[in-house]
Order: sequence, then C-alpha cells, then structure tokens
Amino acid sequence: MQYLKKIKRAVIIESILLSCFGIVWATGFLRDGFPKAEEQAIELEVFAEKKYIKWVDFNISYEALCEAYKWDVDTYKESLEDKAAEHVNWIELLAYAGAKNGGKFPKGSVSEISKTARKLTSKETTMRELTKDMEYYAYYLEAYTAVLGGFVGEYEIQKPMEDGTVEWQSCYGLKAFSPVAKGFAYNDYDDFGTSRSYGYSRPHLGHDMMGQVGTPIIAIESGYVEAIGWNQYGGWRLGIRSFDGKRYYYYAHLRQNFPYCKDLEEGSVVTAGQVIGYMGHTGYSTKENVNNIEVTHLHWGLQLIFDESQKEGNNEIWIDCYNLTRFLYKNRSETIKNEETKEWYRIYEMKDPAVTEYNSKNSQ
Repeated sequence: MQYLKKIKRAVIIESILLSCFGIVWATGFLRDGFPKAEEQAIELEVFAEKKYIKWVDFNISYEALCEAYKWDVDTYKESLEDKAAEHVNWIELLAYAGAKNGGKFPKGSVSEISKTARKLTSKETTMRELTKDMEYYAYYLEAYTAVLGGFVGEYEIQKPMEDGTVEWQSCYGLKAFSPVAKGFAYNDYDDFGTSRSYGYSRPHLGHDMMGQVGTPIIAIESGYVEAIGWNQYGGWRLGIRSFDGKRYYYYAHLRQNFPYCKDLEEGSVVTAGQVIGYMGHTGYSTKENVNNIEVTHLHWGLQLIFDESQKEGNNEIWIDCYNLTRFLYKNRSETIKNEETKEWYRIYEMKDPAVTEYNSKNSQ
C-alpha cells in the first residue's frame, strides 16, 4: 500500500514536470523510452528532489555548426557598426533547429538555420516569439549551451604583421581550439560508442586522433586542471574543467616519460590554445608509464556536468565529439619548440576574458 502511494505521488509529479518543464527534467525518458510504472515512480521521486538534465545526445552536424557560427559572427560585426542591428546567437539557432527536429540535424537543417537567422535579423520575429510554444526548446538550449558555452566570444590575440612584428588585436569568434597543434597531421573517424574490452566491456566514450609520438596537444578551452597523472585505462592523462563547471575535457594516452608541459599541476589555469601535453600511447596498465596502447593517438573526451553527482559513476554524460573536432579544425594553435627544454609553446599568445575573470575571483 505504501509503495502504491509512492507510485500515485510519482504520477502526479510526472504530470507537473512534463507540463511545467517539458523535456528538460525528463531526458531519461528520451534515451530509454518510457519505463515501467515502478521504475517511473523511483526516477520521478529523484527528479522531485533535484532537477537537472540526465542525458544529452549531441547530434549537431558539422554543416549546421558552421552555418549557425557564421550567422553569429557576421551579425556581431554588424551590431558593432549599427546598434540597431540584431546579433543572432548561434546556440539559440541550433537549439531552435534541434527542438524542431527532435535533436536530429538532417540536410535541410542548414537552410532552416539560415532562414531563421534572416527572420531574426530582419526583425520579422524574435527567438522568444518563435519558441514560445516549443515544448522542448528549453531543454535543447540548456543542453547545447553546456556543450558550446565556452567556444565563441570576445578575446584578444597576437597576430603577425607584414613587417615581421606581432600586434595584439581584439576579436570576436571561435576562441576554442583543435586539440592537435597546427602543422601536425592526424587521422580520425567517428568512433564514439565502439566497443572496448580492456578491463571490462564498455563503449568508447571519446574521440581518437591518430598521429605521431610527441605531437603537441592543445587546450581546447580555457579552464583549470582538475586531474593529472596516471590512470589504468587512459595512461598519462589530463582532466581540464571549464570555468562554468559544465565541461570536463579528458586528454588521454599522453607520451611516455614526458607527457605534460612541465609547469602543469592540479589547479593550474590554462588558456585555450596553450600546449598542455604530448601525444603518446600509454595506458592499459596498472603500472605507471607503460606503453600498452598499440596505436599512437590522442583520446579526447567531453563530459557534461549539470550536477556534481554526475562527475563520476553511472550518471556520467559523455558526448560524441567527432563533428566538434571537425569544427575546431578552423582554429589550430601554431607552436614552436624550445630545443633546450624540448618543450613546445604557442607562438601567438591569447587573452581570454574568462581567464581574467576566474583569476580575479580566486585571488580575492
């Protein structure tokens, strides 16, 4: 009887959640289909206590990322010249397209993004008006912001001049970088979810980029080092957390004997585009500094964290990074080697406002 009361209470909670919050707090149902009533009751009681996204399928195509990004950057420039011009947010465009197509991005989604952006810039409508009756828009906006929130914005960067000097320039655009330095070749394919058997059978929750030992590995986004050292599966690995706490970047199988930049330690602040380590094939060993991975490559993964309980355990959210990797190829950090120390460094320094803000908060 007590258990039936719980189920009844859960059903009431479900109705409230689905009517008020739509899909935002019910993402587990999207992933697995609607469970049995008993399972529903248990899961919904948890939702009643803590409301956060529990699953994200990141299916945005490379072409859709590029189209939305172009509109964001172009309209930002126009808004600087004309205060009345409308700046279009690329994540909002992607969330709108995602909500209309159930998280899928078919071929027509690129033209749909473009058509929507034109309506917004001409002030024919607003995003608020377009999405007012879209039940799932809030979910996709929060989910895609968690993935892409640190990728685009204002920053300053050094640029070479024709006379050979270097000049600081203020910019707006992609301030996240490819994880492999400019000029270093790699091969990759979409391998997310493929089978892995070392230790136990499990899906591959990252993206592999095959290259040469010693290839400089780059910080994709600014953040702080949350994990550094040996891991049985990842070998020498680095874990870097974004300043907003939503993204955890995992870089694994780094080089034997010389895996990281020497000044990195737990808590170190890194700037996007900075060299953080070197490609190798360490891992699959309980003993440190062992090369048990057959093919030299970087494994990088992106974990989304909406609640700290998701950081480790059964509730982890890892997304497919293949199209993100293709998109980040637009921005590759150029590096140079110090022959004395054997370290690689970025050639053109960058100032990220996110780093300045974080350092300011933590120095008080």
